[in-house]
Amino acid sequence: MPIPLVNSIASWFLKKRFHQIELFLKYPNEVQEELLFSLIDIAKDTEVGKQHEFSSIKNYATFAERVPISTYEDFQEKIERSRKGENNIFWPKPIKWFAKSSGTTNAKSKFIPVSIDSLEDCHFAAGKDLLCMYLNNNEGSQLFTGKSLRLGGSKELYKENGTAFGDLSAILIDNMPFWAEYSSTPSSKVSLMSDWETKMDAIVNETINENVTSLAGVPSWMLVLLNNVLDKTDKTNLFDIWPNLEVYFHGGVSFNPYIDQYRNILPKKDFKYYESYNASEGFFAIQDQNYSGDLLLMLDYGIFYEFIPMDTFGTLDQKVIPLSEVKLNKNYAVVITTNAGLWRYMIGDTVRFVSISPYRIKVSGRTKHHINVFGEELIIENAEDALKKVCKKTQSEIVDYTAAPIFMEGKQKGAHEWLIEFKTPPKDINYFNELFDNALKSLNSDYEAKRYNNMTLNKPKIHIAREQLFYDWLKQNNKLGGQHKIPRLSNTRQYLDELLSINK
Repeated sequence: MPIPLVNSIASWFLKKRFHQIELFLKYPNEVQEELLFSLIDIAKDTEVGKQHEFSSIKNYATFAERVPISTYEDFQEKIERSRKGENNIFWPKPIKWFAKSSGTTNAKSKFIPVSIDSLEDCHFAAGKDLLCMYLNNNEGSQLFTGKSLRLGGSKELYKENGTAFGDLSAILIDNMPFWAEYSSTPSSKVSLMSDWETKMDAIVNETINENVTSLAGVPSWMLVLLNNVLDKTDKTNLFDIWPNLEVYFHGGVSFNPYIDQYRNILPKKDFKYYESYNASEGFFAIQDQNYSGDLLLMLDYGIFYEFIPMDTFGTLDQKVIPLSEVKLNKNYAVVITTNAGLWRYMIGDTVRFVSISPYRIKVSGRTKHHINVFGEELIIENAEDALKKVCKKTQSEIVDYTAAPIFMEGKQKGAHEWLIEFKTPPKDINYFNELFDNALKSLNSDYEAKRYNNMTLNKPKIHIAREQLFYDWLKQNNKLGGQHKIPRLSNTRQYLDELLSINK
């Protein structure tokens, strides 16, 4: 397809879509309320709909009263029945696909339902919107003169009982329209390879001679790929290989620990980074401005949002509120009701709102991935902001890290123990630790209070990890590629002790 024609089609779609986006920007709460009642009406004759008497729900208060907050464990039995081919359990249309992701307390893996509605109206719609946002902000873009280098998961699709399961990226690639395949690299055959290390070599070989204009994938694994590309071509920056490269679309993990490493291999001040916030359960938010880490909450993808303030999360006083009641700069656990039949489902992420007109968010962490053994409420956002600040001061670079508590024993006070793999280590780890401790105090008043005069917490204890420790641990646990990542913070020592045992 000629490039001018592609640009004309994109421009037409862009203008049409922005009218719809303007609607939810202007009337966000009304759009969300209408969407909720549409989902309830569609699912009223399902097993879940009859159980909670959807047909007589007339307002949000009744919905919140009748339908309990749920986790994967609560939904697991219904999902397993659906995977075996049973229909009309939680969504009226047959569920053909299930996105496989890392496990829970009761199961090795989670299988998240992906309906045709969520595939088309959420995941694919978001992909188009991401391009819309970018093109709208960058009129001179030459994005469509080349291809997008996409990096998905390393699992193929597996079929049983008339349904299919695999990484979400595999489901998306398997169902992509022809034009998306035409404008992407590597080929679907290579993208869906199951062995991660073989796949890496194949991607490098297939893409180094392409005209790549954009990158798309999870920062940690994309960095591995890009460094392999540089090694293979004996180049020091990516513009020597792909001179027309102009944007990296990223998501899945925080970009903070990786930004400096990307700037080293993409040394152009006007190179763009665009973030998105998506998961197996849905696509939630998109960066809609150049040079901003704030994400616009997308309110018309078939997802109804609710939030649990983290200061009451998991307590008898736990509150659940709709979007219209959120406040700025508070941490909330995210609860979703979706067009794939997830009803009041906790996805495990926490966000905070940086704007409410329009609703823009930052992802602040995970409900399970924090350290709160001593009342310090240390979240991933605190950790990564502190590490970024200290790395800048000490001219060091981090590859990966994890942390866990040192529990109190007898007269021994508690502490946080960190295992950090450096690309460029600091000259003095004790000085690094001192700066890091002070940075955490400045970012988190609860941590500062517990550290006051070593009252509850002693100074952090930092170990330097050997090269490729985290990669080897992921490989050992069959978690290379895709959305797999190291658990950053934990209230238990499970991950840290495993990693320390192989840090030799």
